[in-house]
Amino acid sequence: MGGSAGSIKVVKQILKELNFTPTIPVIIGLHRLQTDKTSGLRDVIQYATAMPVCEPEHGEKVKGGVVYLAPVNTHLVINEQFEFELSSSPLVHYSRPSIDVLFLSAADSYKHRVVGILLTGANRDGAFGMKNIKETGGLTIVQHPEDCFIPTMPQAALALAPIDHVLYSQEIATFLNQNKNWF
Repeated sequence: MGGSAGSIKVVKQILKELNFTPTIPVIIGLHRLQTDKTSGLRDVIQYATAMPVCEPEHGEKVKGGVVYLAPVNTHLVINEQFEFELSSSPLVHYSRPSIDVLFLSAADSYKHRVVGILLTGANRDGAFGMKNIKETGGLTIVQHPEDCFIPTMPQAALALAPIDHVLYSQEIATFLNQNKNWF
């Protein structure tokens, strides 16, 4: 799941409304101020879910049923051994963490077993990653542009690739709950 401006509220809503614990990991890349080392965002997200929420360490094995949050000012990558790699490589779309970096690595590692969810945001980050998820056979969901605080990110994904589902924020958790056997 990835987002920028206005996405924290939507992430919390989705996690709060899930009526099951996914057997797959929930990995979230959100644009954050690069100087914000003590934002408390992990705690804010933890309040919305019973699943454990953490910012992974370099080399940590990815586990199902855990919510992982990309650390501040760090790209989050999933390698072929299903371990996290943390990178301070250059900004992508003016951002670190980059949603594209996360989505591309998730698609490369998990192939058709990835569900990409792109939320509200002010740049094109995530669009190319969604295209890659779709091309590897994964499921793609974008927040409906009419429902976004800033619709640029979902619009960019819609312009770049065929997206499986365009849903209002309150519909995303409902969709996931109705299709929980996939997760």
